[in-house]
Amino acid sequence: MRYKGLAFYFCTLFTSLFFPPYNVYMKKIDVKKYRLRAYRKKKVLSAFMKKLEKMRPKAATAFMKEGEKEAWKQIDCKKCGNCCMTMTPTWKKSEIKRVAAHVGMSPKEFFDKWLYTEEETGDVLNRSTPCQFFNQKKGLCTIYEIRPHDCATFPHLYRKDFLDQMEVYEQNLHRCPATLVAMEHLHKMMQKEQ
Repeated sequence: MRYKGLAFYFCTLFTSLFFPPYNVYMKKIDVKKYRLRAYRKKKVLSAFMKKLEKMRPKAATAFMKEGEKEAWKQIDCKKCGNCCMTMTPTWKKSEIKRVAAHVGMSPKEFFDKWLYTEEETGDVLNRSTPCQFFNQKKGLCTIYEIRPHDCATFPHLYRKDFLDQMEVYEQNLHRCPATLVAMEHLHKMMQKEQ
């Protein structure tokens, strides 16, 4: 998933001045609380992740598995939605066909209305954030059962190449509470190991 940058910040600021935040409609995770915690710990966690990426300790794999479990004990993605509000998934052609059929459009119509191809990477992304399928009032994805793989697996915590993904995790610390919790756990366990 990709962050949309400064344009999203100003749009969010403008919207928050005139409309209540989407999370007032149902009991949601306090994303602001996690974001502040992430900014407070960013320097320490960033340095830790860079060191981890270079050293590649064997114990990190087991601790990351634990960290992911700990994250899902504390965080329910369905009560957050911050990724849907601030980021965009990378779409595969098969997902475009599947979701387009679901909403009664041809893949071309679907693409033209909601997606674009990023020139630098060739990735297919949403034209805007929040995601067109995120119901802000209810805080729910309207295509949850058939959502893109990138959404279904986000925040991509434990994976075989997770040590190569530290830059991505670092970028997501303030966007995804589950990423923050997992990295805090990994940091704590690695400190005990030393």
